[in-house]
Amino acid sequence: MAKVKISAPVREQRTLAEGIFDLRLEAPEIAAQAVPGQFVSLYSGDGARLLPRPISICGIDREKGILRLVYRIAGAGTEEFSRLRAGDRVEVLGPLGNGFPLEPGRRALLMGGGIGIPPMLELAAALSRLNKEAQAGSPAAEGAGLVQAVLGYRDSQMFLKDEFAPYGPVYAATEDGSAGTKGNVLDAVREQGIQADIIYACGPTPMLRAVKAYAKEQGTACFLSLEERMACGIGACLACVCQSKEKDEHSQVHNKRICKEGPVFAAEEIEL
Repeated sequence: MAKVKISAPVREQRTLAEGIFDLRLEAPEIAAQAVPGQFVSLYSGDGARLLPRPISICGIDREKGILRLVYRIAGAGTEEFSRLRAGDRVEVLGPLGNGFPLEPGRRALLMGGGIGIPPMLELAAALSRLNKEAQAGSPAAEGAGLVQAVLGYRDSQMFLKDEFAPYGPVYAATEDGSAGTKGNVLDAVREQGIQADIIYACGPTPMLRAVKAYAKEQGTACFLSLEERMACGIGACLACVCQSKEKDEHSQVHNKRICKEGPVFAAEEIEL
């Protein structure tokens, strides 16, 4: 898979919730290769900001060549991107990193927390599509119940939640208890008695640490997508590393580069 850097036209951008933006870019060269769980790096138009900003891929439309990026304003770079409008252009590099392993036919539990929710949407779509293809001609329902999503929010601004519904059951947890289960994603999993054969998760480190422990307790295969501040985005600078059980071939220490070997890892590969 070859990453490319292009000047991508903005198709549209809208606000989903306070500080959360939905950006659509015309990037056929990247969309043709991208898979769920990967990310792209967006470059600022301000020459004083040399480093790109990594943003996970929320949606991939290969037919139209459109990438969908849903992100939160976290600093000057993303604030600049939030002002992009249709017809503007932005430099984008991708696809970057490794995506989620897709295993159709298994009961999948997708857990997203905060801005870790967007990459789970394309994963839900891909798994649902593969399940339907695998069951084509089968008397069983097309992938029914095989994709389940549990989404964690701060409050009742539950961006993207309704878009998961076509792929399977969707449950929500809110920190303030204003909607769904009061608490976190694991509180919702336990409250709903959700069972799964494989777990996929993306979110803040405390959430991923808890999900990893839960998966180990349940004896369930688990893949985690790590959120981390990145610099180069291509594995050269070693700014985004996590502790791993095995030595990294690049640095010869027990580290893995999140932007290069990740952002998706098997839970047992890494220490959180």
